[in-house]
Amino acid sequence: MSGKDRRRRLARQRYERQLRRRVEKRQRARRRNAVLASGVAVVLALGGVSYLGVRFVQQRAAANTVECTYTRESGEQAKYVGRPPAKLDSPSAYRATITTNRGQIVIDLPARGAACTVNSFRFLAGKNFYDDTKCHRLTTEGIYVLQCGDPSGTGQGGPGYSFPDENLTGATYPRGTVAMANSGPNTNGSQFFVVYRKGKLEPKYTPFGTVVKGLDIVEKVAEEGTTDLGAPRNDVIIKDIVVKGRT
Repeated sequence: MSGKDRRRRLARQRYERQLRRRVEKRQRARRRNAVLASGVAVVLALGGVSYLGVRFVQQRAAANTVECTYTRESGEQAKYVGRPPAKLDSPSAYRATITTNRGQIVIDLPARGAACTVNSFRFLAGKNFYDDTKCHRLTTEGIYVLQCGDPSGTGQGGPGYSFPDENLTGATYPRGTVAMANSGPNTNGSQFFVVYRKGKLEPKYTPFGTVVKGLDIVEKVAEEGTTDLGAPRNDVIIKDIVVKGRT
């Protein structure tokens, strides 16, 4: 073998050794990365369990939190005093005292079921929204309700926002029920009605309270009849609504 051939053979052997070392190095790196990846997967899995545990606790802690949606709306007959807070940390039971020119009507408002509706009613009452407004509608056939809460007194007014229905599943409207009036699904605003006699109401109106005192006032108004336009024959004017916590 000539010196030139020998140098070529040695160079080829050196190159093959370098190539083998590179291959072995890559293989060791793959094995190491595989082990690391496995470890990361375990950590992530454990982290996931931990995260789920935290999330579960957070959900439990948030179980008393209610999120409400109040959508801003405009209208010629809207009386806008702002929108209620959208987040309720701990919905509470309240008692509303409605002072009218005919006497006081007291309503118990539950903590659950219609929390966003109660929140809106309480907010508007606190803003004196209902002060000096007429109950504009009285029905005496089929359904038996006195409807109030429109600052315009026409049946077309509202608070300048709307919010979704609540508490409709299996809803009934026995005597003394207080529920939201609306113009269709999820169009609640400020108008509400008091049921003074059980009628044929479909479950389309969010019930949010019960009259505990003063229903006889509404019954007396109904006995007096209506005008040709469907309003109470004798005015029913809300002077003030005060909402306080109830234990």
